[in-house]
Amino acid sequence: MPSEIPKLRMGTCNWKYDSWRNLIYSNEKKINYLQEYSRHYNTVEIDQWFWSLFGINKISLPSPSTVLEYSRSVPPDFKFTVKVPNSITLTHFYKQDRNDPLVANPYFLSVDLFDEFLKSIEPLRNQLGPLMFQFEYLNRQKIPSQNQFQEKFLDFLRKTDPACQYALEIRNPNYLNDSYFQFLRENHLGMVFLQGYYMPPVFEVYEKFKEQMGETAVIRLHGPDRSEIEKISGGNWNRIWEPKDEELSKIAQMIIDLLGRKRNVYVNVNNHYEGSAPLSIRRLTEILESLMPGG
Repeated sequence: MPSEIPKLRMGTCNWKYDSWRNLIYSNEKKINYLQEYSRHYNTVEIDQWFWSLFGINKISLPSPSTVLEYSRSVPPDFKFTVKVPNSITLTHFYKQDRNDPLVANPYFLSVDLFDEFLKSIEPLRNQLGPLMFQFEYLNRQKIPSQNQFQEKFLDFLRKTDPACQYALEIRNPNYLNDSYFQFLRENHLGMVFLQGYYMPPVFEVYEKFKEQMGETAVIRLHGPDRSEIEKISGGNWNRIWEPKDEELSKIAQMIIDLLGRKRNVYVNVNNHYEGSAPLSIRRLTEILESLMPGG
């Protein structure tokens, strides 16, 4: 199992899927999904708190009861990777129409709002893996340059809790350069490798910049076409609909290289990657075991 491989944690993006019954969940009517999930995996990605910006003065942060429930549902050594609320990572509000003017988000990289968010998830403090800052594609109307983005984030970082572990996900392929990886390494920031969403293959990016890698890598496996696999699966996430054998093999080799360099690795698998995150993890685990010494 993944938990037996040092410095590697593998889990899924979210966990609330009825179609995972008989894969990792029992058939009992009322179950604690997260509790049962944690018997199989040692990490999970919390995506739901990302969706937090609904207008000026309309911010949604995690509820205390939900945070406590999550903390009590998993063992002490379990780790949550959490997507930081988009109220903090969006430079501008989402447009309702493509011709609408850009409206600046006053909470972008707000230290006060981020502190409030950290307080809201305090019960998870000892179970937190990387807090992931996911930024959308930053065109020049949103951020004039990569240097300005890095300067803004560094200014924000200097005012935040240094005890937390942070990781950045950028969706500008042109940002994936020496300057970016040096910025991450110098500031002890994890690198979030996104497989999908028009980003270059993670193993190609890693091969180019592996000598500059920092301490932590998060590999998020998403598919290239969310709507297509949703149509194919019909919302039944209990089988592999679009196998990616060659890709998984290259990702496994990337993971082994990272572990050989003594990097901490989190792998977060989405149903949209192949059709069933638990089955994709099973397939990736088998490849890893075959490639590891003694496999």
